[in-house]
Amino acid sequence: MSGQEFKILCKAQKNEITELEIYSYLAKKEQYPENKEILNLIIKDEKRHYEFLKSLTKKDVKPDKCRVFLYIFLAKLLGRTFALKLMEKGEKLSQKTYAILEKYHPEFANIFHQEQKHERMLLNMLKEEKLEYVGSFILGLNDALVELTGALAGLTLSLVKTKLIAFVGLITGIAASLSMAASEYLSTKEEGTRNPLSSAFVTGLTYFLTVLILVSPFFIFKNNLLALLSSLLLGIVIILGFNYYVSVVKDISFKERFLEMLLISFGVAAFNFILGFLIKRYFNIEI
Repeated sequence: MSGQEFKILCKAQKNEITELEIYSYLAKKEQYPENKEILNLIIKDEKRHYEFLKSLTKKDVKPDKCRVFLYIFLAKLLGRTFALKLMEKGEKLSQKTYAILEKYHPEFANIFHQEQKHERMLLNMLKEEKLEYVGSFILGLNDALVELTGALAGLTLSLVKTKLIAFVGLITGIAASLSMAASEYLSTKEEGTRNPLSSAFVTGLTYFLTVLILVSPFFIFKNNLLALLSSLLLGIVIILGFNYYVSVVKDISFKERFLEMLLISFGVAAFNFILGFLIKRYFNIEI
């Protein structure tokens, strides 16, 4: 075995033992029996992979403690499904590793490949309460972004004064968040699929927090155009972060969702900005 081959196999071995430690920690903390069973199945695969690689390298390796800490922290903060699927998208056995494995055990490269597919399938079977309310989260976030970016763009030119724009935007946003929460409560209660109070709370809170973030530049800056630009940039950051999260947990295209949400939100903002300009010009509003 060449030095390069040995290095690649050791890296793969380290990856397997690192993921094994992460899965083992999460399995110990798991409360749902069906989820614990799925995680234990994955743990068995990881152990088998590690032992096989160890038989080739003839050495033990230690897990990457930084990666272990990172993914456990992400699991606690953003949910187990997000952390594990993000990890699964990251460092997996490369084609170089498969090529080396085939030299020693031709059939084992295929086994590794099939078991990685099996792992992805098992991850999709995991149940997580947080994900049941992603729809409510999407509703609150999407509506707040579309409605408030549009409203703030229109108010920027028609009202001019930033603090006045901020207060009008905040009052509008609070009223809209309560309205959205009430609508989500009635809709979810009719469907009977989720807890209506929890769904309403998630939708209303998400809407309200998004409103606070978007109006904050108008409390900070005196220049209305600078405040609007800052608000739109914050909107881009929110859209970026949210769509990345959803793309990971739901295994969907990040680019398509991000561009769609961005175009809708900023399309409405552009329309309302022009509307505000026309209102100011033809009705001579100056506040």
